[in-house]
Amino acid sequence: MIKHRGFPGRLPSTDYQFTIRRANPKGATPLTRRERYADRRPADRRADAGFLRALWENFGDQPFERGNLDAGRLSWLFGREVLPVDDPFDPTDYEALLVLDLDAAQRNFPDVFDERGR
Repeated sequence: MIKHRGFPGRLPSTDYQFTIRRANPKGATPLTRRERYADRRPADRRADAGFLRALWENFGDQPFERGNLDAGRLSWLFGREVLPVDDPFDPTDYEALLVLDLDAAQRNFPDVFDERGR
């Protein structure tokens, strides 16, 4: 499992985790698309935006390995802003390649890409 050095471990001043410390010997937690309903708490939406900003700042529009990125946090963006590169995609592989869908990310999180939103 690759560890993404320089990637924030969590959203500052919160317990929202962005990375994991070590690989699970039983295998990676599967990535699944989680539905984001309109009544989600503002703190959850800030965590999604913070994680997306970290992905953008660290990887841009280039494919990246899942590695030590938290499966729960990735699952909130998976299938919309974060897409699999490989077909067939193994949702339990730490080496699976992912990429940002910039159109969806900019549409759903405009503040992340707006310099004034920093």
